[in-house]
Amino acid sequence: MKSGWNNTLLALAVLPAASAWAQEPHAGHGTTAADVPQHQTSQADHGQMQGMDHGQMQGMDHGQMQGMDHGQMQGMDHGQMQGMDHSQMQGMDHGQMQGMDHGQMQGMDHGDMQMQGGSAPTDARDPHAYSGGFTLDEGPYALPGPRQLRLADEHLFGGVLVDRLERVDAGEGHAWVYDTRAWVGRDYDRAVLKAEGDLIGGRLEEASTELLWSHAVSSFWNTELGVRYDTGHGPDQGWLALGISGLAPYWFEVDATAYLGEQGQTALALEAEYELLLTQRLVLQPRAELSAYGKDDAERGQGKGLSELVAGARLRYELSRQFAPYVGWEWAATLGNTADMVRAEGESTQETRWVAGVRFWF
Repeated sequence: MKSGWNNTLLALAVLPAASAWAQEPHAGHGTTAADVPQHQTSQADHGQMQGMDHGQMQGMDHGQMQGMDHGQMQGMDHGQMQGMDHSQMQGMDHGQMQGMDHGQMQGMDHGDMQMQGGSAPTDARDPHAYSGGFTLDEGPYALPGPRQLRLADEHLFGGVLVDRLERVDAGEGHAWVYDTRAWVGRDYDRAVLKAEGDLIGGRLEEASTELLWSHAVSSFWNTELGVRYDTGHGPDQGWLALGISGLAPYWFEVDATAYLGEQGQTALALEAEYELLLTQRLVLQPRAELSAYGKDDAERGQGKGLSELVAGARLRYELSRQFAPYVGWEWAATLGNTADMVRAEGESTQETRWVAGVRFWF
């Protein structure tokens, strides 16, 4: 009983002192901003501040804010922060700021930021005047005599390709076949001579010769315009020729030519081949030819529609890039009205041939 009274008296004595302490300026939560040293505010650590909504914060001057660590500030919405001057904010670590919405930040001053582009300076040199007005024939760099310096597309190039020079064995005799072309000119324009034919028993059985002007229309395609002259089977015949040749996708070499002949005769010739490198020297070359005519010409053995199809393959071994012997197999068939004309003469419409020859160029 005595102990209880002592505790009651002690509580009554402490209560006035606690009330006085709570009214002191620096006690508890009564601390004011003016009583806190300035260095404690400038070094404030915001590193762990999360989930703060700054959406409506306007007119805040962060110009002198230094040393603030925003490294881990996440989830802050700055979407509507306007009028803020960040021009002098230094030492702030924004390295890990994630989830911040800056989509609607307006009124930001980017100072002297300049975008690349615009007009060229007034004193800039004409980009087409590479030589400064000098030429290869005039000026301090001109050489005496005829012009000696020439660019690659100013040179004349030439070459001869004998694509097929072979002996053909069809079972009932043999023949010699040649297929060659030569050209001379520059990169974009050149003259082309094509010649092919068959010799049987030392006599020219039939031959076709074309003289064309070839013009490059793209990196892989040339247009060809010229004339063609055929001899051998029936009366000789001349043609006007217009075609295109080049390298199709997947490295197929294609040659397509349309012809306009005498008395309104028309013809179309298609050729395609592909080179499959089995090794660096062993090359398999499949090849196909298809021809067609616009109307019947029995005197020359030309039937309207598809006329002849030849398909085969040759396997060559390149002793050098310029010389290669080969062997091969070929199948030939006459079609449509031309086949009817062949049957009327008592000949076969299909033929299998074995070939052996050489391919070379220089």
